[in-house]
Amino acid sequence: MDTAHASASALAPARAPAHDLTPSRASRTPTRPAAGDVHVWFVRPPRPGYVPRSPGADAGTASDSGLPAPDSGFTAPDSGLSVAELRRAASFARAGDGDVYATAHAALRRLLGGYLGLPPAGLTFVREPCPGCSGPHGRPAVVQTDDAPTLHFSLAHSRGLIAVAVAPRVIGVDVERLPSTGTVEACARALHTRERAELAAVPPEERQAYFGRLWTRKEAYLKALGTGLSRHPRIDYLGADLRRRPALWAVLDLPAGPEHTAAVAVDGARPDRVTVRWLPAHRPGDGPAAPDAAYGSTTDRSPR
Repeated sequence: MDTAHASASALAPARAPAHDLTPSRASRTPTRPAAGDVHVWFVRPPRPGYVPRSPGADAGTASDSGLPAPDSGFTAPDSGLSVAELRRAASFARAGDGDVYATAHAALRRLLGGYLGLPPAGLTFVREPCPGCSGPHGRPAVVQTDDAPTLHFSLAHSRGLIAVAVAPRVIGVDVERLPSTGTVEACARALHTRERAELAAVPPEERQAYFGRLWTRKEAYLKALGTGLSRHPRIDYLGADLRRRPALWAVLDLPAGPEHTAAVAVDGARPDRVTVRWLPAHRPGDGPAAPDAAYGSTTDRSPR
């Protein structure tokens, strides 16, 4: 699988959060989410062929790293990607995987730069301490230069879809393409005992979507924890019974179209509002963007 609860809403069913899918003109600069809000952005990866395939130098900027020129792929001035990100994108054996990686990280930089009022290339990312061992490989974070509340984010991508979630509290998001029946059978053993029982009770024709929802909730939650899959998936229950889900977390399914499932997990109470939008993927050679294309609102309810 690729790789952003007040389950004790256990006490009483909480009001469902609003999923804003109404078309509207978007501001070029996104407004930070309010205390009870979550922003989710979906991006479709570009067709293959945009990521530089040449390795970069060990240090330096995009212009002196040995990477291809701007017209041959993503570049730091063009996308905001760092030399390390460009090198990582170029290292994938399959060009399509590099395309997705580059598009995902360029979209993340564009969004966070807009929220923080900084150029995408000027963002610095760090890792928080791991909650298990305190090592420097926990949740990713962006260095902020103002006194505003910390802006948390999570990034996920699967075949055909990228998701970025942003909130003023710890957050995790995951998106997955619907699994094959073989994948469901092979991975079901990694689920919590109660989740496996729920899956077995679902009609066969519905199991792929049901498993996809279970798995995206699970990965979103583990990413929010900061452990990822180093914490075994079967430990935590993220099934249909809200009373049995992890306390003091809210884990919600997201509308992601007919070919994908997606979920978001946030620390604390259930969000007041979850806004879902589509961000146009910028690609070299596409020409100038429309006035609002940098932060376009949702006009499609599902990927084409």
